[in-house]
Amino acid sequence: MTADTQGSGAVEEARRREVRRKWLLSAPALTVLFFAAAGPLLIVVVYSFLVPATYGGVEWELSGKAWFKVFFHRDIFDGTLSLEDAHLTILWRSVWLSFLTTITTLTLGFPTAYFIATRSPKNRDLWLFLITIPFWTNLLIRTFAIMEVIRNEGIINTALKKIGLIDQPIQMLYTDFALMIGMTYVYLPLMVLPLYASMEKLDFRLVEAAYDLYATRFRVLRCVIVPLVKPGIVAGSILVFIPALGAFVTPRVLGGGKNMMLGNLIELQFGAGRNWPLGAALSVTLLAIVMLALIFYVRTVQRPAEAPK
Repeated sequence: MTADTQGSGAVEEARRREVRRKWLLSAPALTVLFFAAAGPLLIVVVYSFLVPATYGGVEWELSGKAWFKVFFHRDIFDGTLSLEDAHLTILWRSVWLSFLTTITTLTLGFPTAYFIATRSPKNRDLWLFLITIPFWTNLLIRTFAIMEVIRNEGIINTALKKIGLIDQPIQMLYTDFALMIGMTYVYLPLMVLPLYASMEKLDFRLVEAAYDLYATRFRVLRCVIVPLVKPGIVAGSILVFIPALGAFVTPRVLGGGKNMMLGNLIELQFGAGRNWPLGAALSVTLLAIVMLALIFYVRTVQRPAEAPK
């Protein structure tokens, strides 16, 4: 055996020892991650292929009825097969309201983040402090605060009646509009912070150069600012869309049990409905939608930016 062969063998053995050492060091974290995240998720997936027990729980009988009931319904009298309108309506409402919430928070959060990023460094911390104050309060309290603003005897209706614009209160509570307003208020900081992180790194000399080249404000926004802060826009949209899609407290309080979202439907199946397999199947469906959103995020961020025309 030559010296070169012995040297390469020693290097290979050292590399293997290094790999084993890294796996051993990461083993505790991987174990916790499995039992705290992957393990419960696997249980939910397994439950979705079982049948419900009489008083809750599951019976260990393999079945796909739960997945069938997510999207379809069979009439108990004539066996007619039809789409499960209730589930599809709730699913559509969840996706649509989450999308509207994302657009609204982006519309409000973009100028807010731009305003903070253009302040002097000593004043930025104060503005960020004010943005994060809502996180200091429990989500339920914040939701009740919004309810006091939009209810029939709330601040908005009282003010409109006093100035004579309306005679009867506008019904805002227990509507889809109330859900969107509530989720916008709750998740707005999650949009502002990623946008600010991107805008803080923005070289505003590029903006000045665009103005020197006689670009309009809209063209500067579209061709300079938005492409440079695109990672913040995408990250903020994901941070808002995913929690809004699985929201539970806000729809429960502001929807009044009439305007359910997917999180409320899942809770109903695990609670009063006593249909754990159906609840598990709905949970996995929600997970699939979240995964699609994350895939879109990864592909959007990794896609090379096109030169503005």
